[in-house]
Amino acid sequence: MNTRDQKRQKKSKTVVDWREVEQRLEAARIAIEHIWAPTAGETRRILQERAQTLALEAVPAEAADEWIEVIEFLLSYETYAVASEYVREVYPLEDITQLPCTPAFVRGIVNLRGEILSVIDIKKFFDLPEKGLTDLNKVIVLEYEDMVFGILADAISGVRRILRADIQPSLPTLAGIQEDYLQGVTAARVVILDAKKLLADEKLIVQEEVR
Repeated sequence: MNTRDQKRQKKSKTVVDWREVEQRLEAARIAIEHIWAPTAGETRRILQERAQTLALEAVPAEAADEWIEVIEFLLSYETYAVASEYVREVYPLEDITQLPCTPAFVRGIVNLRGEILSVIDIKKFFDLPEKGLTDLNKVIVLEYEDMVFGILADAISGVRRILRADIQPSLPTLAGIQEDYLQGVTAARVVILDAKKLLADEKLIVQEEVR
């Protein structure tokens, strides 16, 4: 028997076990699914994210006014907030130039990419009590129409949406802040300032003095 005949005979004896092939493929599929299967914590996170997305999508357009989006910030260990629609940007306070003959609540001016802005210490503007050591190293730039200035904050807590119905119109125990500048207080004692009224207050306009 020559070599060619031997190869033919060996090839003819080779039998493919298709059942074994299917079992191996099934085992491989199960292994792959196991590798990509999320943990219980990941599953909860995914479901929560999907639920939040669906909840936002399910809110009708006419219900949008029932919520207010705010930027929360810390000031002397208290939490304050302003409506995000009046916040142009937030940046770290670096160099600030003090101005002579200005009220104590005017901390000074800063050069923000070529734009000169006044910086207001609302803690002094509202005559709030000093509480411990504060950093006041963040500037929240407020803007409405042609008025723009920055207010100081110790830290930025983040952005959140608050149901307007949950905002109390006033809080008698809240000292210092006049009701005219107060949009409301939440049950968690987040003080929501009325940024529009702050920007319209002539006492905070110092641009005429900065030339």
